[in-house]
Amino acid sequence: MGFREEFVLKDIEMNEKRVLRDAIHDYIHVDHLVIWHLINSKEMQRLRRIKQLGGTYQVFQSAEHSRFVHSLGVYQVVRKMLETDCLDSCLSDYDKLTVMCAGLLHDIGHGPFSHSFEGVFQEDHEDMSVRVILENSEVHEILSNVYEGLPFDVAAIIQHTHPNQILIQMVSSQLDADRMDYLLRDSYMTGTTYGKYDMSRILRTMRICEGKIVYKESGVQAIENYILARYHMYWQVYYHPTARSYEHLLQSIFLRVKDLYDKDYNFKTDLYYLLPFLKDEISIEAFVHLDETVVLYYFREFMKEDDFILSDLSSRFLNRRLFKYRQLKDEKEHQLIEKIAEEKGYNPRYYIMSDYQKQVPYLHYGQDGELNEIEILSSSKELSPLPLKSEIVSAILNSKQFKSDKKVFFPKELRDEI
Repeated sequence: MGFREEFVLKDIEMNEKRVLRDAIHDYIHVDHLVIWHLINSKEMQRLRRIKQLGGTYQVFQSAEHSRFVHSLGVYQVVRKMLETDCLDSCLSDYDKLTVMCAGLLHDIGHGPFSHSFEGVFQEDHEDMSVRVILENSEVHEILSNVYEGLPFDVAAIIQHTHPNQILIQMVSSQLDADRMDYLLRDSYMTGTTYGKYDMSRILRTMRICEGKIVYKESGVQAIENYILARYHMYWQVYYHPTARSYEHLLQSIFLRVKDLYDKDYNFKTDLYYLLPFLKDEISIEAFVHLDETVVLYYFREFMKEDDFILSDLSSRFLNRRLFKYRQLKDEKEHQLIEKIAEEKGYNPRYYIMSDYQKQVPYLHYGQDGELNEIEILSSSKELSPLPLKSEIVSAILNSKQFKSDKKVFFPKELRDEI
């Protein structure tokens, strides 16, 4: 027998277990030394300086929570899943440790302001999470000290390549620990009620069948509420147009910095922490050094630059002079707005932005892989896709009219012309 088969969780339990107070889960329990060490690693502590919701706090001012508290929350939901009889009995102690680590570390690769930053510098947070876990980092050292194969097994869950489908479902599926935490947490922190659902009921109806997580038929209503909660959170919070305006302004600043660097512009500001990203030579050390406090410092300094566009965009960002917006009909209209901006002296590359948002409440077979299907277990032990057991989900799928929204964003000064 190898390490994975012989490993016993009790062997790495702390003498004095830790509990962390949490607004969503009341207490987050830390029983194992490796989890405690991971929480205190510099890569995890960096997530305290990365906001969970990017620019959403510009609309919902109390949404100041970090990726750190969300990551702890995902870890705690994974723990709650492991406490259910079905998972406790079908997973080895090594699998339990692996999935707890994956839940805790799943967002460790997020850059400052997350998706806005990633969009300009072509960085995928899941790929970076895997790099942090596998390359030279405190996280890698902590995991390797338990077992040299542990970093690779944790990374495999995040990459969706782990041979045990159950572990992947727990962290990344249509009904996973990640979504379960962020819906409740983001709803609470934004002061809204859209994301509320009965997590306890969903966990109580969880079962294992044919090597994957399924749910008893008695849990269908709780799952319906969860799906609708996610749908409403996207349209009422995540896709809020003011939050999107903020994100576009961020992207314009990052884009302008990148364009100026490529043109050998002489910056007054020392770009030490940004250079690895501008050169596309990103080491784990350079990644860990860049967080939102550093970026905000740069934005303050960019206000002093001779380049008007960079200075102006940075000033708009820091002083909340966000872009205005309107519905966009088609590409022809977008081109017309770009022409108006150019005539008024605003470079459309940085001052005119459009985006298209669409939210599909539920993914059925063939849309994004089998793992995304939520399956329901009947009293006669037969498995059925959720839409066959839920009139609400079936109606959503059959409507084929998923809500979408296309907007164009522009400076306030152009509002009368546009």
